[in-house]
Amino acid sequence: MEMAYLAAGLGAGITAIGAGVGIGIIGKGAMEATARQPEATSEIRTSMLISAAFIEGVALFGQVVCFILAIK
Repeated sequence: MEMAYLAAGLGAGITAIGAGVGIGIIGKGAMEATARQPEATSEIRTSMLISAAFIEGVALFGQVVCFILAIK
């Protein structure tokens, strides 16, 4: 049972790291796109926020699955 807790903790940590990296890549791309086309800032920001929300949703799902596996 202790190994299940370890696996759940590692899985939750990996999903958090993955979400952080993904949002960082999105932010980098948005900043570069805004620097190239400042007049398209609102469209870039909107698509960046939608993408970040999807990444956070997937990361939250992964963490919930890890915690559920730890409970069983």
